[in-house]
Amino acid sequence: MATKAIKSRCTWAESDPLMRDYHDTEWGVPERDSRALWELLMLEGFQAGLAWITVLRKRDAFRKAFKGFDPAKVARFREADIERLLQDPGIIRSRAKIEATIQAARIFLEMQKAGQDFSSFLWDMVGGKPTRTEEPIPAQSPLSVEMSKQLKKRGFKFVGPVIVYAFMQAAGMVNDHAPSCFRRNVSRRKV
Repeated sequence: MATKAIKSRCTWAESDPLMRDYHDTEWGVPERDSRALWELLMLEGFQAGLAWITVLRKRDAFRKAFKGFDPAKVARFREADIERLLQDPGIIRSRAKIEATIQAARIFLEMQKAGQDFSSFLWDMVGGKPTRTEEPIPAQSPLSVEMSKQLKKRGFKFVGPVIVYAFMQAAGMVNDHAPSCFRRNVSRRKV
């Protein structure tokens, strides 16, 4: 009887089935869609001070609460929407993070109106293609410091260099899969 080969993953992804699935299908896959990148950056901001598994468990509720992370819809949120979100147990209920997300939607739309594609803006800062980090994996990098600076300059919040580095990892801008991880050389969603 043949035995099924055990996949070697990044150690952070081993503890929970949701984390394993996220690792195996999303994390580190180069994302080029502006709306999807914006959603990911917002979720990384909500994660600040918490574990990523918390965000993953609440991601569907976040998507429902923030209208599919459609920047045009989120940009129209007003105080009543903020109050509604603050009462939603399905999401992380931080007024500062909710307000930052609404403001970020408005900034996203301003950039779009000015002819600046959000995806191009981000990917241009990393040279248009993923980079690879060797061990030990840093908490931030010179690129994340610069991206953080540029995002803050435009008015984004919860985009410090550590949050931005985690975003860059998740969005596939930097490949930080462990050398032994089966996803190290894979840059697509399906495995």
